[in-house]
Parts: sequence; C-alpha cells; structure tokens
Amino acid sequence: MFLQSVLQDGMRFDPAVVTESARQLARRAYVPPNPALPDPFNGLNYESYVGIRHRPERFLWSDEGRPTVIEPLHRGYLFTTPVAISVVENGTVRRIVYDANRYQFGRLNPPSTVGDIGFSGFRILAGGENGREIAVFQGASFFRSLAKGQNLGAMARAMAIRTADARGEEFPIFRAFWIERPGADGVTVVHAVADSESATAAFRFTIRPNDITIIDTEATIFARTVIENIGFGAMQATFLFAANRRRNVDDMRPAVHEVNGLQMLNGRGEWIWRPVSNPEQLQISSFIDENPKGFGLVQRERDFAAFHDDDQQFQLRPTLWIEPIGDWGPGQVQLIEIPSDSEVNDNIIAFWRPRQPLAAGSETSVAYRQFWCWAPPERPPLATMVGFRIGRGGTARRRRFLVEFAGGFLNNEAQLEPRLSLSGAPAQIVNPRLIFNHARKTARISFDLDPGSENAVELRLLLEGPDGPLTETWLYRWTP
Repeated sequence: MFLQSVLQDGMRFDPAVVTESARQLARRAYVPPNPALPDPFNGLNYESYVGIRHRPERFLWSDEGRPTVIEPLHRGYLFTTPVAISVVENGTVRRIVYDANRYQFGRLNPPSTVGDIGFSGFRILAGGENGREIAVFQGASFFRSLAKGQNLGAMARAMAIRTADARGEEFPIFRAFWIERPGADGVTVVHAVADSESATAAFRFTIRPNDITIIDTEATIFARTVIENIGFGAMQATFLFAANRRRNVDDMRPAVHEVNGLQMLNGRGEWIWRPVSNPEQLQISSFIDENPKGFGLVQRERDFAAFHDDDQQFQLRPTLWIEPIGDWGPGQVQLIEIPSDSEVNDNIIAFWRPRQPLAAGSETSVAYRQFWCWAPPERPPLATMVGFRIGRGGTARRRRFLVEFAGGFLNNEAQLEPRLSLSGAPAQIVNPRLIFNHARKTARISFDLDPGSENAVELRLLLEGPDGPLTETWLYRWTP
C-alpha cells in the first residue's frame, strides 16, 4: 500500500510527510479498498460483531499508566473497510499489526492463522479499568466524541462531498492513522489520510478530554476533480419527532431526537436558532454568511421527562459546536433534513459550504475547533427559545404557533417594551400577540400563519429593544 511505504516501522515521524503523502496520493487514480474478510468475520450480524471484545490489558499504552489508552477496533458487520494504524513513540513510527490474541470472540471460532486483516478504526478511552469513552474513529471518515456523563450521539464527518446531491453522495474513507502517544494531560494527537474519488486530505486532530471534549481539526484537501459541493465542519444526528410535530408517529415516548436545533452565530454577530424537523420530503436550507463565528447541532432538551426512554437516554446526547479558526470567507451553513421513520438513521446533517468550488488540482487548508459539550461554550447574552408548539389555527388551513423565550432581559426587573419583529414569506401573519409571564420570567409569542396556496413558508421572529436584539433570532420552515 502506498501510504504504508511512506512512513514505515522505525522511521522518524514528520507530520509534513503525512501531508505530502496525501498530495502524492491525489495524483494517482483512486483505487477503492478491498473490504473482503475471511471466515468467520465475513457477513457478521450485529450481535456477533459486538461479541468481539478487545482485551483491556492489550489496549495501546495500557501498561504505562497514562490517562488515555487506545483500543484498535476489529473489522466486521458494517465496518469492513480496512485502515492502517501506526503509533508514534519518542518520535518514531511503530505500525500496529493485527493479532487475534488481542480479542475475545464470543461464539466465533476464528482459525489460528487469520493473518493481518487490519482494523476498522480505533477508540480513545480514559485510562483505568473502567475508563470512559472519549472519541471513536470508525467507518468512512466518521468520528464522534462526547462530554463527561454523556452518551454517544451526534457524529462528525472529516470530509463531506456531494451530500444530498442529485448525482449521489460520495463517502471518503480514512486510509491510515498515526497516533501520537498521549501526554501526561491526556491530550492525544491523531494524524490521518482520507481518500475518495474526488479528493484526498491530510488531517491533524488534537483531542483534549476534560469535562467536555475539544477536538482541534486541521485539514489540507487535495482535489482530484472539480468539487462543487463540499462541506467543512460536517456533522449529523437523529431527529425523529418531538412534541411540536409528531407526524402521526405511533410511539409511547413523547419525543425521540439526539438534537433539536441548529444554532448559528453568523459573521455579523447575529445569534440564530433553527429548530430541526423530520419532513415529509427532503429539505435543504441554506443560510448565507461570510466568515461565520460558530454553528452546531444542539440538544437543548435535557429533561428525562421529555423522552421517557430508559435505554436511549436522549437527554444525555452531546451538542456539537464548531468554531472556525481563521476566516472562511463567503459561503453558507447548509442544513439537510431527510425524511426518516427510524431512530437509527442520522437524518439531520449540517456543514459549512464555501461559495467557490474547489478546482481540480487545488490545495485547500481549513481549521476549526469542535466542542463536544452540553451547550455551546459561548452563549448569547439574549433570551433564548425554550419551546414552541404548532396546532390548528382559526380556519381550515391556518396554523397556530406559540414560541416561548426565557433568560436574558426577561431575568431583569427593569420593564422593557420590546418590539416584535415577525415575518413569514410568502404568507400572511394573523393575530400576533406578545404575552409576558412575570412569575415564570418568560415571553410567549402566538400567531396564526395563513399560507394561502403556499406549501413552504420561511418564518423569522425576534424581540428587539432600543439598542438591538433582545432575543436570538428564531427561524422555521413550515410545510404542510
């Protein structure tokens, strides 16, 4: 394999060589990996695959008392694509060779001569016998992380190409990882090369575990062809239904979602909240911007009573917030909402799409910081939406909305007379009302939407004072 010949066992590690290897790989024709596996690992079902357990005493660096250790993940089930894993110790490369003695196989009985079948990815764990998960890199170019006390939920994509494109999506894959031995503070640096028909890329992930996990991502992308649809800081999660729109779901639970909205802090400093939905048809929303300051898929609902799910514990799923490093120029935050009838489908996708396509043969560098957290680290000094409802309006096709804000100016004793800014294009807003509940310190806005013959209406709502916004901007796309 080309990448294995670049940084071999015993060589001095140089991050520039990883970047150069991605550059050289982009000059070659794309060759997909061979996902074939020998028996009994070929065609595993879920139960058999999760029965394969790595022996904890064989985790990488488990015998050194370090705050984090690495678990190489077995191939099988949905994760058949092989990826090479090397570690960097004292500046020197050491390739990790597959060894069946690392694993317990449950009911499977593999032969003693399996050979080097590689790995499907790896997991970073806090050190110790019962170490918690910190991050998982497995499958295509996907990876995920979480804060302390959370369950795995939202997933990041190192590369997103032609997502929701009529020509079909392209799924880049990680080809190789070089993992630096974690420091005494638990910080782990991972270098990687990803590959696809359209591009290769070199990555450097700096993973900082604490009460929340911060992952700094630096990437250099080498385009093989013109790439018109590429996403930076891509992420995905599940939204099946919530109290405001169940779409005739027959489910005992009041809500099922890992995230319930897209939060944005645009280049003009405007805080925006866009609740997500499970639509009848594919929806693509674009939020034009220049040099965004942050965006992410957010789980605001943290009350078990909102879900009543003892197994999934959706209230413990992470928020994933992206802060660009450097200027990203003009483009758009793109939100994709895919119809789904299953809670295992990640049907909500968001990323930054630059205005200019990547030219064939070009090199593009991008960097951003990920916060895997309970809430975005920078919170707006404004009242935020804490709930909204939709129901039947005054006539057959009218829909009644109720949007509630809390926090910000509503916590102050001073009485303000905010101005309601509310629009719905192209439609008519009827009977808008602003209702204050001083005991609960909330403001509720109710209105009827009369869509006429329209089948899609973009709603925008905020409260403003003499010096500017008093609430975040609430956006919503209504469809029948």
